[in-house]
Amino acid sequence: MHRDGCDPDNVRPEDVLCDFCGAAAWAAGKACVEGHRGSLICGDCLSNAYRSVVLRQDELPSAECVLCLEVREEPAWRGRRAEAAACRRCIKQSAGVLHTSRHWDWVKPANP
Repeated sequence: MHRDGCDPDNVRPEDVLCDFCGAAAWAAGKACVEGHRGSLICGDCLSNAYRSVVLRQDELPSAECVLCLEVREEPAWRGRRAEAAACRRCIKQSAGVLHTSRHWDWVKPANP
C-alpha cells in the first residue's frame, strides 16, 4: 500500500506502508514481504498472522488476499486495517521467505 498523496513517479521508502497496520516498515528498516500490486506485510503483522492462522488455527472466514489476489477456501487473517486480508498460503510462504532470509532478523513464531 502506498501513502495517500505519494508521487507515483518517485515512491520513497516512507511512502510504502504495511497493508495490515499502516506502518512505514521499509522506512524503519523492518522486515517486510511484498505481494502483488505493491501490497506489503511487515514482520510484526506476519508474526501475528502466523500465530493466529498457522499455530492456533483460529477459525477465520476466507477473503480475497491482498498478497496473492486470490480467494481461497481457507482462513484469512486481518490486521488493524480490516480491509486487508492474508490467506494461510501467503502467510506460510511469507514466513518461509523471512525466516530463511539473510537480510532480515525475523524469527518464525513457535508454538507457545
